[in-house]
Amino acid sequence: MRHHRTLLSAALGLGLAAALSAVPATAATNTGSTADSPQAVAAQPYSAYEGSAEDARATKAFFDAVVKSVAEKRAANPAVRVVTVRYSTGNAPSFRGQISQSTQIWNSSVSNVKLQESSSSPDFRYYEGNDSRGSYASTDGHGRGYIFLDYRQNQQYNSTRVTAHETGHVLGLPDHYTGPCSELMSGGGPGTSCQNAYPNSAERSRVNALWANGLAAAIARIS
Repeated sequence: MRHHRTLLSAALGLGLAAALSAVPATAATNTGSTADSPQAVAAQPYSAYEGSAEDARATKAFFDAVVKSVAEKRAANPAVRVVTVRYSTGNAPSFRGQISQSTQIWNSSVSNVKLQESSSSPDFRYYEGNDSRGSYASTDGHGRGYIFLDYRQNQQYNSTRVTAHETGHVLGLPDHYTGPCSELMSGGGPGTSCQNAYPNSAERSRVNALWANGLAAAIARIS
């Protein structure tokens, strides 16, 4: 699981392999057919969960993109303290259950920001498909973010943990692969036996701090 000085800066990307590219063709065209469904794809090992300085830069860039999108929608009502981040699952039909669980986990864990599914002008989108890099969060280079969920990885690891981890990037958390299983952003570091899909207290506090007082803290972070 794997710069801007202004709020309206263009964003780059982030993820397991820090993908700095447009939405992958597999993600854009995949509809969960029998040939490409998670159940039909044999689990294969691949290199993933290897953090880098590029990951850290990309994590910030993706967070910037989400803040930008949210800020544009909140311009008419900036005083609202709880920020709503909207997402679409239209391009990830096979993972709607895991995405829903991930949303419930985060919404029950933090108070200053809430995730909400919406098909109208979402702040980011989920996609599914096959990618040797595994699952990742990124942007299309135009300030619109997306999370890509890889079939093989979601067979190897707890799928809800994968989804909740990637969603943690949306909320501003970086990877920390050397952490324990109890740390959500340790991703695949603890191995495939790790089943925890919940952020720990430090991660919850960090997200609440980032989104405190509406967008105030989030804007300060990307300035």
